[in-house]
Amino acid sequence: MMHVRVKLFATLRIGREKDKVYEIKDGAKAIDVIDMLNINKDDVKILLINGQDADFYEELKDGDVVSIFPPVGGG
Repeated sequence: MMHVRVKLFATLRIGREKDKVYEIKDGAKAIDVIDMLNINKDDVKILLINGQDADFYEELKDGDVVSIFPPVGGG
């Protein structure tokens, strides 16, 4: 098992912790965390791992910080 810190932004925070450390299985990928939090993949616009652009299938390591942003609108 390993620990990753997950930071959610904007509408993804609704009904969820905005910043929490989760224990997940070794070899888990970013998509596994997204699924665990019941976030629709289509609702993820920006995914960062340790502040760097990442994709859904990047394998996580113990101590990683995963930041998840929804699409943002504005004018």
